[in-house]
Amino acid sequence: MAVLSDPISDFLTRLKNAYRAENESFTAPFSKAKAEIARILKKEGYIWNYEVDDSGQWPELKVSPRYVDGKPALTDLKKVSKPGRRSYVGVGEIPRVRSGLGISILSTSKGILSSREAKDQNVGGELLAQIW
Repeated sequence: MAVLSDPISDFLTRLKNAYRAENESFTAPFSKAKAEIARILKKEGYIWNYEVDDSGQWPELKVSPRYVDGKPALTDLKKVSKPGRRSYVGVGEIPRVRSGLGISILSTSKGILSSREAKDQNVGGELLAQIW
């Protein structure tokens, strides 16, 4: 397996590709950050379920994308922070995605949170991605 400089971007790309290929599930190498992103996606209704598979040499995250009437629940996503260019926002600067129809995912001092959770807890942080 190749060494990745941005594993979160790899996870989001796998998610996007799984939707476009209409796959029932996909796997990605496990990390706590990816599991938290999957938790947010499940809570917001973009995926059906996720689970950690410990049966192999390395743990993997198995994710099941969600389709509504044969159409993907996720229309598109945009990775905002990149290894060479980080993007930080305060609580008042958290962007609304598609007039509130999408979500932002932030890495904060209280963990990885959706834009709604970050506003409720009154924290800002690194803007990881926007999903709609």
